[in-house]
Amino acid sequence: METTLNKLWNQLYPETGTKKLNDFLGTVSVSRDYAADADWYRDAIVYALYVDLFNKDFNGLINRLDYLQELGVNVLWLLPILDSPMRDAGFDIKKYDRVRPELLGLSNDSTREEQEAVFGNFLAEAHKRGIRVIFDIAINHSSDQHPWFLEAKKSPDNPYRDFYIWSKDTSLYGNTRLLFKGIEDSNWEKSDDEWYYFHRFFSFQPDLNYKNPDVLLAMSKNLLYWQSIGVDGFRADAIPYLWKEEGTDCENLPLTHTVVKFFRAILDYAKPGSLLLAEACQKPNEVVKYMGNGDECHAAYHFPLMPMMFKAIAMESGQPIKHTLSPAVTPEIPEIGQWLNFLRVHDELSLELVYVSEEDRKYIHESYCHNPKWNFRMGEGISARLSELMQSDENKIALAYSLMLTLTGTPVVYYGDEFGKLNDEKYYEEQIKITGKDDTRFLVRGRIDWEKLEREMKDKNSFHFKVKEIISLMLNERKELKAMGRGTTEFVNIEDERILAYQRKYQNEKLLVINNLSSESIAIENPLPDDDLAIIMPRGFTFDETTNRILLEPHGFVWMRVL
Repeated sequence: METTLNKLWNQLYPETGTKKLNDFLGTVSVSRDYAADADWYRDAIVYALYVDLFNKDFNGLINRLDYLQELGVNVLWLLPILDSPMRDAGFDIKKYDRVRPELLGLSNDSTREEQEAVFGNFLAEAHKRGIRVIFDIAINHSSDQHPWFLEAKKSPDNPYRDFYIWSKDTSLYGNTRLLFKGIEDSNWEKSDDEWYYFHRFFSFQPDLNYKNPDVLLAMSKNLLYWQSIGVDGFRADAIPYLWKEEGTDCENLPLTHTVVKFFRAILDYAKPGSLLLAEACQKPNEVVKYMGNGDECHAAYHFPLMPMMFKAIAMESGQPIKHTLSPAVTPEIPEIGQWLNFLRVHDELSLELVYVSEEDRKYIHESYCHNPKWNFRMGEGISARLSELMQSDENKIALAYSLMLTLTGTPVVYYGDEFGKLNDEKYYEEQIKITGKDDTRFLVRGRIDWEKLEREMKDKNSFHFKVKEIISLMLNERKELKAMGRGTTEFVNIEDERILAYQRKYQNEKLLVINNLSSESIAIENPLPDDDLAIIMPRGFTFDETTNRILLEPHGFVWMRVL
């Protein structure tokens, strides 16, 4: 592994020599205990949450771990928890080696040891319940309140100046697209009378300069610290943008992949088995490159599949999903690689032209943006909770989950969706005042009012109870089916395109899933008449043994085991 790290280092910094790297490696604590289930992420049910919005702090989260375990969750993805001014929900990181003190119930001047005691207790409680923990780390940029940047902006001669990208000429990197159209008007922000700094996201999030080897080592040190505490993996935020070169669009550059390979190698060097998850909002043929040959990220989000699930339900046809999962769109991934599926990113139903066409964007926007306020980034997304997008139709919500849970990959549940949480107008207005940004993604964040929810859950006829009942049942069934996370996907030919059916196969396990994407009842012939079928998960499903026909009610579905 040291040889690999030295090779990658020389690719990034050919003029530097390896002494700095080898000195760093001499400080790394190495564990040779290889986890027997190092590919655990392939069998995961991931639940994404903001700690403070979910239940105030880590002590509150501990109190809800039993709820999550009963829900069927076995991996927690903690949306940004690191120390931050909170102008971008925590993606603007002020200190990479500290959790926000308020999440720990600690004061701002608390020590690292106090942090480790509280956070370590949470990790122990989660692990005790068989729940692994991963969290977000934005490695492309920091907050403008990070000590590195506060030093860097003091003068061009400051030792931290080269941790960021500075120029007097804002035409530099002119081919770089503006990611936050309608929110930011440039990738350059003025620092003083002469100098500007480069950023891809908000202007208060200056991009880090990975051409400086000290940045690579500093970020590696942060990852290794959390790994040593017991964190099971990291969601590497915004990785396509890490390396910048003039004359390019500064996305998916070859040396970006070299940086990612280095992070993977350093984590494996210290303790094999820690997940590295790629947040690469790109087309699948680009995203798959972030898994490399099994030497970059272990897994990545399948961004294009997400809007196509919504499109399929809106147009009542399985074709968008079939096309997206065909080899023409989704290439093969390494044997140990994995796609992660989701119903929206953790913020909005994303419709970037990187992976949808103008026609698709227009169609999905017209089908689901039921309120003009939900419009995000001038049509590039819809800021709405799943229950809002589906207009509080529990059958449509359950169908969407059936697709996400049974198609290729590992599913991600966004907190509150399991009981049909609605948009939070109060939180949205509150955050606009705090941040000064009209960011409609605040609508889909918001706090869970557990007391109110528990009262509503006592009414078995309530919307929230109905959604929670079916989603929890589906998650717990899905968790026991290895073929869902690891198996091949073979679409079954059904003449009626409103029916989407497929087999999932892994070793000796064979499953059949049939989804009715239509708002009408549909009867079809049993697609596997020569096989015995055992029902696992029925909803709006009837099987007529005398005619060997399957009847699916509007938006009904069934999961079956092929015996």
